[in-house]
Amino acid sequence: VQLQASGGGSVQPGGSLRLSCAASGSIDIMGWYRQAPGKQRELVAVITSGGGTNYADSVKGRFTISRDNAKNTVYLQMNSLKPEDTAVYYCYAGSYRGNFWGQGTQVTVSS
Repeated sequence: VQLQASGGGSVQPGGSLRLSCAASGSIDIMGWYRQAPGKQRELVAVITSGGGTNYADSVKGRFTISRDNAKNTVYLQMNSLKPEDTAVYYCYAGSYRGNFWGQGTQVTVSS
């Protein structure tokens, strides 16, 4: 499975960004992880093909994950961004076939 992520960029605190990630085929779980400088990679949000979701506590109420199964694409709408959201965001896909990662996309939140 190949993953192609897009979106990201720089925004001021309180702003919004949207990430997208398209998979080369259907896959059960898709989502996003992030890694800030000097920190371990951490879960941001994941969604199953059935629509079940799981969010990191730090993003609940601000980020929304969704997917279009027909397009094998997952989206992450990020609102009310904070400086601590600054990180490289990685698209993730998982199934019985294994775990797959997309290329990272930088999100920078700074005034």
